[in-house]
Amino acid sequence: MKNKFTIDVDNSINSGQVFLWQKNEMDWYGIDGQNILKINQNGAIKSIKNVKTEFFRKNDDIQKIIKSISKDKTIKKAVNEYEGLRIFSQDPFQCMISFIISSNSNIQKIKNSLEKISEKFGTKVKIQNKEFFLFPKPEKIAKASIEEIKTCGVGYRAPFIKEAAKMVTLKKVNFEYLKNSDYNEAKRNLRLIPGVGNKVADCIMLFSLNKLDAFPLDTWMIKILEKYYSNEFQIETKTITEKQYEILHKKIVDYFGPYCGYAQQFLFKMERENYEKKWL
Repeated sequence: MKNKFTIDVDNSINSGQVFLWQKNEMDWYGIDGQNILKINQNGAIKSIKNVKTEFFRKNDDIQKIIKSISKDKTIKKAVNEYEGLRIFSQDPFQCMISFIISSNSNIQKIKNSLEKISEKFGTKVKIQNKEFFLFPKPEKIAKASIEEIKTCGVGYRAPFIKEAAKMVTLKKVNFEYLKNSDYNEAKRNLRLIPGVGNKVADCIMLFSLNKLDAFPLDTWMIKILEKYYSNEFQIETKTITEKQYEILHKKIVDYFGPYCGYAQQFLFKMERENYEKKWL
């Protein structure tokens, strides 16, 4: 087992967690809210704002987490193949908008829409002759018209994006409170936001609100559970109801433990690579 600070940067970025990232030679550049991060292959992070960032969650006891989730040969294989995969701690507002957009979409479309939103509503920054756009502040999107937001290729999600931004601006959504809440309380609050269902809420919680017991269940993950875990989790339909989602999540936590979100990422990464699906 590699030590807990060893990070596979490429595989972590290309795992469906983030979208506003680009690789330039050996380094990755990414937008994280009002910050731009430059990450080298060793996982060393440079912030343009020179602020300390916990983006890679280096305080996670990864050896303890791996031991906890390694319940069977399937997850052990995924962990072995993608050992340096890490869950990020992202800017919550950017993460929320990203996964509202993700519904019924794919990684390239999500990336394109987020880039258009950043270019239209965000602030332009130049670094080493490279041009970037920071992710817009909530109030900027809240003031935009639905028609303006629609020009970013988000379709029917435009009203959800505007309302979500408005709720954050008016402090009806408090990310610090959600970080300090337990899974159920955080989810209950997130579900009040238009466009945030069970899966989107779990993505926001796992990738930006420190909820490692979140386990996003989309069509990919349902297929993975059916393929490898039909005995552990009986899933009778391709789409699951809210109640079924809740029951299934409880079974998943009982099986994989309190760090089941890591199990989700390893399984998701392995299966998409098996199908040679495109990332960023």
